[in-house]
Amino acid sequence: MKIIHVTASYKPAYIYGGPIQSVAKLCEAMVEVRDGEDLQVLTTTANGTEELEVQTGKVSLIDSVPVTYFKRWTKDHSHFSPKLLIQLRKTILQNQDSKIIIHIHAWWNLVSVLSCLVAKWHKIPVVLSPRGMLTSYSFGNRNSFSKNLIHKFIGKRLLKYCHIHATSEQEKQDILKIITPKSITVISNLVSFPSSAPSLQSSANNIFQLLFLSRIEEKKGLELLFEALTLVDIPWQFTIAGSGKAEYVESLKIKAEKLKLSNRIKWLGLVDKEKKFDLLADHDLTVLTSHNENFANVVIESLSVGTPVLVSKYVGLADYVTDKELGWVTSLKIDEIKTELVSACREVTMREKIRIESPSIIKDDFNDVNLAKKYIELYNRI
Repeated sequence: MKIIHVTASYKPAYIYGGPIQSVAKLCEAMVEVRDGEDLQVLTTTANGTEELEVQTGKVSLIDSVPVTYFKRWTKDHSHFSPKLLIQLRKTILQNQDSKIIIHIHAWWNLVSVLSCLVAKWHKIPVVLSPRGMLTSYSFGNRNSFSKNLIHKFIGKRLLKYCHIHATSEQEKQDILKIITPKSITVISNLVSFPSSAPSLQSSANNIFQLLFLSRIEEKKGLELLFEALTLVDIPWQFTIAGSGKAEYVESLKIKAEKLKLSNRIKWLGLVDKEKKFDLLADHDLTVLTSHNENFANVVIESLSVGTPVLVSKYVGLADYVTDKELGWVTSLKIDEIKTELVSACREVTMREKIRIESPSIIKDDFNDVNLAKKYIELYNRI
């Protein structure tokens, strides 16, 4: 079987956050465990408004994965790349005697939508991982008019052709409110873990150390968190690590200033992926009060080093956190966020229990080989 992964961006374009890491991790694990599977990745040079400095049009081995990058015509989130589409069709025609699966990652860009159209035209099965882009929140968020237009005239028919992969039960339910695909299967993301255990440090001067580690954008709910922090009666320090649009980040800094929080907030910007586990381990609680998250890799990354989490109930892994007793879950009401923050601070025994037990729980539940085999089982079933 030939498996073609199509994604508008691929590492080292880490500016796009968790999805980049999840897609790459899946491909790397599949290369490791595959049995006669022929795998390749078709992607673009997208790196925000800039382009990756990589060889284009030829196969490159990126951590053992065969990846071909193609230049894009548009520098925005449409990622239009005619050469990628031409190569996809060429690959299909060259492998007409083989079983082919096309696995498309993300939606609402021309790489994904047009690749799906090419696959449907040639009657090739498609697995689509929307990566949080097929939810009511995403429809009503940025570019909602164009999204609804695409969905009405072409997207809906293409999505009905796809076998959908959801990363959590919550994402599955969100998707089914919008579309009824050929099938839908829930398999967790693959997540990278630290190569060695980070050194643990205790909170300085008994100050509760909070951490946000993610792409900085509206859906992450940082404004709500700021409002809640004005109400808590505990000593705290808040570190924000990640990048986002300059004007939005600046608006958050202005809000923090107005709420008189600035002197207790540290802005680190984008953190090197090799250093993030030390950063996670250095904090008492990782917070993610998002309006919507299909999965949230940072939850697993944080727990892998023993740092508990506080997440909103709209984060895909919220049920997992509750079931395994690995942190706190909140609504998006300011008072409830405040209450859960205070609980997390004061429940020292629970935090210590999570610190000790969560690394082994996470490594068992999110084992690369086991998860990769589930994806291959999905391909074989299709």
